[in-house]
Amino acid sequence: MKSKLVLASASKSRCQLLENAGFSFDIMPAEVDEQAIRDTLLQSDGVEPGDVAEVLARAKAEAVSAALPDRLVIGADQILGLDGKIFEKPRNMDDARQTLLDLRGKTHALHSSVCVAQAGRVVWHHGDAAYLTLWNLTPEFIGRYLAQAGEAVCQSVGAYQLEGVGVQLFERIEGDYFTILGLPLVPLVAYLREEHRLSV
Repeated sequence: MKSKLVLASASKSRCQLLENAGFSFDIMPAEVDEQAIRDTLLQSDGVEPGDVAEVLARAKAEAVSAALPDRLVIGADQILGLDGKIFEKPRNMDDARQTLLDLRGKTHALHSSVCVAQAGRVVWHHGDAAYLTLWNLTPEFIGRYLAQAGEAVCQSVGAYQLEGVGVQLFERIEGDYFTILGLPLVPLVAYLREEHRLSV
């Protein structure tokens, strides 16, 4: 029997978070041109990283919901912003190293957005931000970290995975743990329980 819930993402961390929360769901990654949407938004004045995360989350949810109008579709996105720059996921380990060199000794923001769509339109949305400060890491430390963490860091926009050895990179973290992992889970669970009676 198909689940009422659909996750419009192939993100392993988001899948794991929903599974750990006790939800049954199907996975259908959205086919949207994220890069084109991001580039278009960044050409506009006054667009903040949180706005980009919200638009992308909505686009994913609405695209899948249009094809599955009787289901509840969850869309999510995360944007890393620092000093007016938006970071992409590292393409390779060299990119990951450069990202960490750029972030070290500074405080950056992770903007996470999640929404639920039904019948092709968003019916609920929540956005949140967390602020993370990396130690002023030496190039040698970054090299050892990347060797230990491996290519999995390329799945994280900041080239770190907080739930693993990446926690050693941080001097200070301000914000919700689930927001940092890319899915503000507590408000999402509250919405699904209160509005749709979905729970364990």
